[in-house]
Amino acid sequence: MSEQPHILVVDDHREIRDAVTRYLERNGMRAQAARDASEMDAALKTGRFDLVILDVMMPGEDGLSVARRLSAAGGPPILMLSALSEETDRIIGLEIGADDYLPKPFNPRELLARVKAILRRSERAQPMAGSLGGRKLEFAGWVLDTDTRELVQSEGGEPVSLTTAEFKLLTAFLERPRFVLSRDQLLDITSGRSADVFDRTIDNQVSRLRRKIEADPAHPQIIQTIRAGGYSLAADVRELP
Repeated sequence: MSEQPHILVVDDHREIRDAVTRYLERNGMRAQAARDASEMDAALKTGRFDLVILDVMMPGEDGLSVARRLSAAGGPPILMLSALSEETDRIIGLEIGADDYLPKPFNPRELLARVKAILRRSERAQPMAGSLGGRKLEFAGWVLDTDTRELVQSEGGEPVSLTTAEFKLLTAFLERPRFVLSRDQLLDITSGRSADVFDRTIDNQVSRLRRKIEADPAHPQIIQTIRAGGYSLAADVRELP
């Protein structure tokens, strides 16, 4: 990344959040600490963050609730930390919108590696040099301007904000309408790497994108799930003048 990534560390244990903050700063990142959801919300209102490192077990609003809320609002990527080692808890965290999950205690070098991996996946896209650059594309009642990244309904309305990851994912579908794309293919296209066994990044991103463009995200008609296959854009795409 051309600029120092800005990380928000949310943990009610001062020793942990201070240690993580210092370690990230020693490794070329900017880091800010918050002790609970309230302090996190205040920080998010006043600054832009590239990633939130979020503890599960916190007083007040717990980490799972916070992750669900941030994901629904299209917030920054989330790396969850938890002393709970049950696989079920990890899966729940990923399914509600976290991008990765690291059990406590953890090796700081592993934390850093996971942070860098998430940042690579969500890194701001370079100006598009491919076939979609500088075009307005209409699909399923929506229009995407690939230069401004503005997404609006064809019949008018307020622009819908897309995160960098959502924009990359949507353009991957628009380049290949009605073509079945596996999770591995989508990860390769959007971030240049393959998924591992537990990687649910694409599932999370598809869910977020569906909440923004589907009339009924629970029964998607635009981005369809293909059993044992992946996902497909079930719409025609045409270029507007």
